[in-house]
Amino acid sequence: MKKGFLSLLFLTAIAVGTACASDDAGELGSETNNGENTESADNANDLTIGVPSDAQTLDPQGGNEHATLNVGRTIYDTLVFTDGSMDMHMRLAESFEQIEDTTWEVELREDVQFHDGSDFNAEAVKVNIERLLDPDVASPVSFMFDMITDVEVVDDYTVHIHTDIPFAPLRAHFAHPGGHMIAPSAIEADYEAMEDGAEPGSYINQNPIGTGAFTLEEWNPGEFVKVTKNEDYWGDVANVDSITFKVVPEDNTRVAELETNSSQMISHLNPDFMSRVEGNDDLKIATQESVSLFYLGFNVEQEPFDDPQVRTAISKAVDKEAIIDGLLNGAGLPAKGPLAPPVFGSSDDIKAIEKDLEEARELLADAGYPDGFEATLTVETSQIGSDVAENIQAQLEEIGIDLDIETLERGAYVDVVTNARQDMFLGSWGTVTGDADYGLYPMFHSSNHGIAGNRTFYANEEVDALLEEARSGTEEERLALYHDAQQLIVDDAPMVPLYHTEHMAGLQDNIEDFYIHPSSFFYLGDVNVQ
Repeated sequence: MKKGFLSLLFLTAIAVGTACASDDAGELGSETNNGENTESADNANDLTIGVPSDAQTLDPQGGNEHATLNVGRTIYDTLVFTDGSMDMHMRLAESFEQIEDTTWEVELREDVQFHDGSDFNAEAVKVNIERLLDPDVASPVSFMFDMITDVEVVDDYTVHIHTDIPFAPLRAHFAHPGGHMIAPSAIEADYEAMEDGAEPGSYINQNPIGTGAFTLEEWNPGEFVKVTKNEDYWGDVANVDSITFKVVPEDNTRVAELETNSSQMISHLNPDFMSRVEGNDDLKIATQESVSLFYLGFNVEQEPFDDPQVRTAISKAVDKEAIIDGLLNGAGLPAKGPLAPPVFGSSDDIKAIEKDLEEARELLADAGYPDGFEATLTVETSQIGSDVAENIQAQLEEIGIDLDIETLERGAYVDVVTNARQDMFLGSWGTVTGDADYGLYPMFHSSNHGIAGNRTFYANEEVDALLEEARSGTEEERLALYHDAQQLIVDDAPMVPLYHTEHMAGLQDNIEDFYIHPSSFFYLGDVNVQ
């Protein structure tokens, strides 16, 4: 495990060590989910997972948020993947190697078919990457692949990927769900729909065709997504017959569903309910320390948050330990900067902004706000989000800032924070690839304002230059560049990095062989209902 930080803990015994360490794509490659959209599962081999929000799209190149990507992992596969220790493994690729400074060679599996019966091959990889980079599609994850200049089909199962720079994290980027492979037939149909005036992804969203261990059975937006087992899966066929991702926004209601077996698993378990779940002999908890960040963000294009003194003042007024100890039952690590310790490029030498109320008041006065000001804090509907928002609201009252909390359901929240209509907001980001490029470039590079990840609308030419230079170079050079970029970001304070989340899920005691990826996604391909 990297830096001794990642751990995979089940509060009751679940043996997954072999699966986590294996290179066999059949073990970790068949990531899946199963469930029922009824009040309880009629079939013991159907799995219902209570989730706080619905997928926004089933086009893996069309979204970049947890609910979308977590469902997509059941339908699609990536070329490579990382396990619970963030170690790299092959999936649809047999090998993925840098053969020249700007050329990567990918050898593909020859035994894979898409759900429509067509072969997965080099041409399919080429078509997927070209769509990712198509400005007419405008994929929100295109920034992860925009260094690619050409995709060359060498033979039926060999691809050469050419980049404009020696881009070190390329393989890790293809482990992100944005690298899920879509059937060329679906991509072609989607382009035809665009010619008729449809939005990009409209066809794929309704007809998701991948190579994954599950296929879409039904999607009732706002209520559930149900996928069923792909009996012809190229890897180990899933152990469960179906998975239903059932939308249950309220934390307390999700726990109640788990207690009544209406859901056999729930995601985003609120730490307030840990003792309640632990006290039930029929239930257990899965936890995973993470590569994720929970933060308080500012819209730096809007007064008064365009003033670094104001942002720093607020940073000095926030007590992170009080939030972790008081609201999370200690289930989090205070964040010094934007990157969690397991991420390549994180640094122990970042000088964080420390709490100091007297200095905070002085900074506000210097900025022209001796009596504070009023602002709105936007938060997505969730109990933990509301709790953290109210805690921050109380903390900022001490320096004269009067916060109005605006709580929005997922779709409305995303619309607000990606279109710069917020003052302040609570957000999160998972460095899915385990590499600092994904933890910093989308969140802080000025080219990624909005949906791509930079929801503070931060822009700093020096940070841009450092992040661009760090995309190539030796490991030692990249580490130095990322250190400097992080320190500049912390000093500019476009956000207050609050804590690195400990992911938790509640399970029925008879659920086995499940674990949470450090990025928060579920691995469900080996899940068993005993």
